[in-house]
Amino acid sequence: MKKMLYLVRHGQTMFNRQHRIQGWCDSPLTEVGKSQAKAVKEYFEREGIRFDKAYCSTSERCSDTLELITDMPYRRLKGLKEMFYGELEAERESLGSKDAKECETYYERFGGESSNTVRDRMVSTLTGLMEEEGDCILAVSHGGASFNFMRGIGADMERFAKGVTNCCIFILEYENGVFTLTDYVPNPVNG
Repeated sequence: MKKMLYLVRHGQTMFNRQHRIQGWCDSPLTEVGKSQAKAVKEYFEREGIRFDKAYCSTSERCSDTLELITDMPYRRLKGLKEMFYGELEAERESLGSKDAKECETYYERFGGESSNTVRDRMVSTLTGLMEEEGDCILAVSHGGASFNFMRGIGADMERFAKGVTNCCIFILEYENGVFTLTDYVPNPVNG
């Protein structure tokens, strides 16, 4: 049976605005980030999308985003967390790597995770959620985690070459253990 997953990146945070590396460390949503989350809510309302279940990362920026999108009960899951960047947490983005292949091991030298670890964690977590009851699932996660999930399911990565925008929406079908990306909404204000 075909199920739907709506995977949303959290809204803009203070660290996003300051161009800081933000993995397991957290910072609050900005006013722009709150507006982005409200635009996602309006998008789902316009499209008539109703969720059976909702989940988010344990990071506050994700739960705050989810709570602006819907008032339904939800579960916070560590499996939806962003990559851990080790000693580079909260440092300037310029210290990080922008190369997907290099990211597979780059952050390990700073005590962080490999992008393949994040990929596997996200695929495992989201597959598990889709195997539970419910035909339409909302999950709020992070840019790097979502990017690595897309890598893990074999999505066309050229679509995300310029990055994953705050509060973008990945729309996926799930059937017989396989995810298929059916749409990507980088800006829910414009749909």
